[in-house]
Amino acid sequence: MYELHQITDSSYFIQSPAKIGLVKLDGNDVCLIDSGNDKEAGRKVRQILDANGWRLRAIYNTHSNADHIGGNKYLQTQTGCDIFAPGIERDFTVHPILEPSFLYGGFPPQSLRHKFLLAQESEVDLLSPATMPKNLSILPLPGHFFDMVGYQSADGAVFLADCLSSRETLEKYQITFVYDVAAYLTTLETVKTMEGNIFVPAHAEITENIALLAQNNMDKVHEISEKILKICDTPTTFEIILQHLFKSFGLTMNVEQYVLVGSTVRSYLAWLNDTGRVEYEFENSQMRWCVK
Repeated sequence: MYELHQITDSSYFIQSPAKIGLVKLDGNDVCLIDSGNDKEAGRKVRQILDANGWRLRAIYNTHSNADHIGGNKYLQTQTGCDIFAPGIERDFTVHPILEPSFLYGGFPPQSLRHKFLLAQESEVDLLSPATMPKNLSILPLPGHFFDMVGYQSADGAVFLADCLSSRETLEKYQITFVYDVAAYLTTLETVKTMEGNIFVPAHAEITENIALLAQNNMDKVHEISEKILKICDTPTTFEIILQHLFKSFGLTMNVEQYVLVGSTVRSYLAWLNDTGRVEYEFENSQMRWCVK
């Protein structure tokens, strides 16, 4: 863990729970794409920087999930680097309490206020083309989270953040987190035809051909939606839908899975409602979902 791998002339990734990108800039300057899941990840990255004589100029966050911004605070304090994040992701990174609050739907209980969902605050500027170095460009990848982006280096390394899960992850967890299902499917269609020399998903193996994995993720979205539609043949509350999905996929319920999968299932219901396939009704002070 935390080994440095070179993938093109100027691009690297650091193996970690969520892969960290590293791109060489001018001289000994480098930038990072995300910073790992916590202070310890930041410390490991700092050791790699020091061992190679590199100076950290900036961190470019893909999105604000805690496992991608957890090393921000440590690295910024240690190096004085700038940090940039896109759109709403910048607000969540500056105010990380927003992530567990959004997932829970209110002030989160203490069992959700830990480093898995709650990173340390860092000083972050809004990402824009003007903030980018000359050999790195922004790739909009919405869907998994609000304004998530990826980055592409001038020599063809494509850092895809969380828009793809590995086949192993799909088989193990079945329902991976998605905020906007329609945007997510559009992003996957874009990724299928994306050009690059090497693709680096944060939670899957690097590959020169990303199309098949993108299709695997699309297929899983449609599988989940079909299961929800079947459950909704009879007017059903959200909690019962969630229970059926956990049982159907053999998942184990805990507080983290409840909020992550629960938020995702709500997003699926919103998408199915927007596309005219389910509707809701109120009966006996309950909101019930049913096939339209």
